[in-house]
Amino acid sequence: LIDVYSSSPALGRYFRSPPVVYFSNENSTVFYQLEFSVPPSTEGFMENTMNPDFIRNVLLQSIYDED
Repeated sequence: LIDVYSSSPALGRYFRSPPVVYFSNENSTVFYQLEFSVPPSTEGFMENTMNPDFIRNVLLQSIYDED
């Protein structure tokens, strides 16, 4: 996750290292809390750049690019 978001042209400058919220050896599950340092409110920034769908799509695109 760190490499995906820190190298993203759209999100890299705002991304902070994610702390691990939960880790389980039993089923190889890890929960992260993504942290972003956002600038003072600008029109449309939170609605567009920090949109959960947009953030998820950055990760999905990275997965697709690896295939």
